[in-house]
Amino acid sequence: MIEAYFIHLAILVGIYLILALSLQLALGYTGLINLGHIAFFAVGAYTSALLTLNGVPFIIALLCAGIVAMLFGFLLSIPTNKLQGDYLALATLAFNFVVYAITLNWTSLTRGPHGLPGIPKPLILGINFSSNLKFLLLTIIIVSITYLIIKKIVDSPFGKVLEATRDNELATRILGKNTFKIKSIALTVSAFFAGTAGCLYAHFITYINPSSFSIMQLIPILCIVIIGGMASLRGTIIATIILILLPEPLRFIGFPSSIVGPMRQIIYALILLLILLYKPKGFFGKVEIE
Repeated sequence: MIEAYFIHLAILVGIYLILALSLQLALGYTGLINLGHIAFFAVGAYTSALLTLNGVPFIIALLCAGIVAMLFGFLLSIPTNKLQGDYLALATLAFNFVVYAITLNWTSLTRGPHGLPGIPKPLILGINFSSNLKFLLLTIIIVSITYLIIKKIVDSPFGKVLEATRDNELATRILGKNTFKIKSIALTVSAFFAGTAGCLYAHFITYINPSSFSIMQLIPILCIVIIGGMASLRGTIIATIILILLPEPLRFIGFPSSIVGPMRQIIYALILLLILLYKPKGFFGKVEIE
């Protein structure tokens, strides 16, 4: 029993790690305050769930989840490309509410608040990932691919341009770089991996509804990026493990389930507040949070 519990937690850590790494690319390395990241997560989850429920193979559904989320990221980048700071945050937050409203009200497609039950477990090349141990192996593979690709991007010359855009967009434009295109690419790539994480989440939980992707779900992801440190992949990994596992002892203390959720949010808020006060760069951050 305890082994199954830890495997379950490890899968959740992997899914949240993909989400946090993808947000780190947009927020930490490019400086895009994207509060609509959880919407890409939802798009990927619903895309994959709807496709597989209609007989599409999982591997195709996984790719489509990332591609459709990437398309949404590109569409979002067009009207928000000239926005910065608080204005960008508000615009992306509004996008999050739009996606939430669509999943809640387009009942003929998403079944609205009733959600999508019976999402099948992955089946790849005849291998059924119905057991959590096999699903964990699949998650580890996708997390590794995500990390390697994002690491390759941020270590490349293009990654240096991303950081330059974050630090001083005007100077980067004066040097001849198309910062609008750069930010658009960063947002679309970030959205692709968020959609991939959504696909894994849907097929792991096997049931999704709009409440699975509310704005409250964005809080732990933002906390991971900020606490681990802006523009730090290593910090993101460590913060993901800490923040996902830290509230778990609450389950064994005897608190009712109705209290565990709010307590988890309180813990995230307290840790975030302490980090902002005493360690503004996070654990391993390269950029101080302004």
